[in-house]
Amino acid sequence: MANRHLSRSITMQTLYEWDFNNRDDSKIDEILKRNIQEFGPGLEDDEFVRDLIRGILKNREKIDAIIIKTAPEWPLEQINLVDRNILRLGIYELLFGNRDGVPPKVAINEAIELAKSFGGETSGKFVNGVLGTIYRAIGEPGKEEGGTRRGKKVEKSNDASTNN
Repeated sequence: MANRHLSRSITMQTLYEWDFNNRDDSKIDEILKRNIQEFGPGLEDDEFVRDLIRGILKNREKIDAIIIKTAPEWPLEQINLVDRNILRLGIYELLFGNRDGVPPKVAINEAIELAKSFGGETSGKFVNGVLGTIYRAIGEPGKEEGGTRRGKKVEKSNDASTNN
């Protein structure tokens, strides 16, 4: 398992336990340390995990408000614990993280993979729907960067005469 994927997995598991135990911020370091020892024995560097946890907790109120706005039919406390914390992680990386290090599409794909691995039958679709809505709302950054669309190379024209 790649280090960043493993780091996200440990982050999600840590957030899950923190959330399950009444979101006591004073316990997060203890939970994280235990989870790194238990689930990440091959993890070469735990700084990425620590950065994710710090960033998510720092921006928790904003992130939770975004979840509430983006999934209005699901009150935050009624969203499955796994899905809720995967969304926190995905939204953090999508909106507050380093886009050069983690492009938006990577953040979304990683969150979907976590949902498929740890969540329920519909978790992947739910996480994809919420994060996809946010991605479109922020203008789909990185959409045109070297990608293909339906098998065709995406090309941008800077020639004003082609717009007539």
